[in-house]
Amino acid sequence: MIRRFVPLALLCALAVPVFAQVPPVAPAQAPAPSAATVRVIVETSVGTIVLELEKERAPATTANFLRYVDGKRLDGTTFYRAMKAGDVGLIQGGARGEHKRVLPGIAHEPTSVTGIKHLDGTISMARYAPGTATGDFFITIGAMPSLDEDRAAQGDNAGFAAFGRVVEGMDVVRRILDASISPTEGEGVMKGQMLASPVKIASARRVVPQ
Repeated sequence: MIRRFVPLALLCALAVPVFAQVPPVAPAQAPAPSAATVRVIVETSVGTIVLELEKERAPATTANFLRYVDGKRLDGTTFYRAMKAGDVGLIQGGARGEHKRVLPGIAHEPTSVTGIKHLDGTISMARYAPGTATGDFFITIGAMPSLDEDRAAQGDNAGFAAFGRVVEGMDVVRRILDASISPTEGEGVMKGQMLASPVKIASARRVVPQ
């Protein structure tokens, strides 16, 4: 490229003035590849929910959920809990401790490792202590950052293992959240959060790419 201190006579002899030259544009960088996912269709008695699971970012948690799906261990279970807190909430379903359905607990994958936060429509694993998640899961309605790992918090601050999101059927999720609550069912913090008529999960199937 010609520098601006070139003599004026030489500049006039050029077909294109120096000040009109456009510097070359750097080639556009290819977008980063998206993380690998797998979809699961959950058929319930009140409608269909389609999940997209993060098998690359949350491999252990997704693999665990798919073992329940592929083994048909979620067929015939229910969404049995609906917790509301103002504009946000969650619904919970799964094996609910049935011995014939439950597989061993899995290693905990915190949100600080996976980068998957508890936003609107996030699916995450229910648990007691970290490493005890088995076949129960929940779906959030609205952002719930209090469920993410918080290393500055006291006590159990590991959060819950989020591993995917709802991509279709949030209207079904909200319908379950708004279902009638039993005044007597549930223990401890779950009392007043149990559905009077649990919503049946007829089937959960992996979507096979065509």
